[in-house]
Amino acid sequence: MIFIGGISQGRKVLNFHGAVVICDSCGAYGRYQVFMTYMYFSFFFIPLFKWGKKYFVQMSCCDAVYELNPETGAAIARGMDVEIRKEDLNLVRQGRGNPYDHSQVSVDNAAAVCPHCGYQFQNDEFEYCPKCGKRL
Repeated sequence: MIFIGGISQGRKVLNFHGAVVICDSCGAYGRYQVFMTYMYFSFFFIPLFKWGKKYFVQMSCCDAVYELNPETGAAIARGMDVEIRKEDLNLVRQGRGNPYDHSQVSVDNAAAVCPHCGYQFQNDEFEYCPKCGKRL
């Protein structure tokens, strides 16, 4: 008899409609996108159970990522109307900076940042990111 099973990681975007906030990472206005990551066991391609749930918030303005307090994240996952406070957030990945502030941009040999993975490199007229390979 052949059994097909495995362990994998999943991601689910949660339904959260919060107000527009000022981002601590870049200083621009943005919205929270809340998502949950988890591990799951599947048997014959049917997910049976999940564990290791973590909740994250990604800013719409600069893609900064914060880990969200588990109790607040679980309440959002249950569909409750919850307000996300600054104390509930722990910075995981810095954003790209203020997308509307062009005063810091230097034309000659400026440090560039990949919008997909956040990798910083010297701007040598790259067409693709040297780290993730995606088109800039």
